[in-house]
Amino acid sequence: MHRVAHELHLLKVPLIPRIMSEYAHNKTGIDIHPGAAIGSNFFVDHGTGVVIGETTEIGNNVRIYQGVTLGALSIQKDASGKITRGTKRHPTLRDNVIIYSGATILGGKTVVGEYSVIGGSVWLTESVPPYTILINKAPELTQKRYL
Repeated sequence: MHRVAHELHLLKVPLIPRIMSEYAHNKTGIDIHPGAAIGSNFFVDHGTGVVIGETTEIGNNVRIYQGVTLGALSIQKDASGKITRGTKRHPTLRDNVIIYSGATILGGKTVVGEYSVIGGSVWLTESVPPYTILINKAPELTQKRYL
């Protein structure tokens, strides 16, 4: 459904692409703006909570998991308070990237290089070079016994 909505969005068809994306969101829990450009072999595993913004660019053979956000770092507004359109506000994922559960990647200048892996719950607002694994340091667990 996204690919059809995206083509209608490129043709500047009003309203229908958003209706299509909202219908798909309701059925799948995956919210993809029709403006997002998505390459071939895109795979979303357990997609509930996935959000993909309007100017996101996703390469080929990309895999993401539940709860991933590909969003804007901030919303730019013009002097009259309207959202500025036509600017790159969302990240770019190059080919063969994997993004694990709960990761948040923000900003139009943020690029995740090819063959990179972004671990679960990572908050990312800057670019990552190709062939990089980015993970959070494991938290220290504390165990208490009540008996």
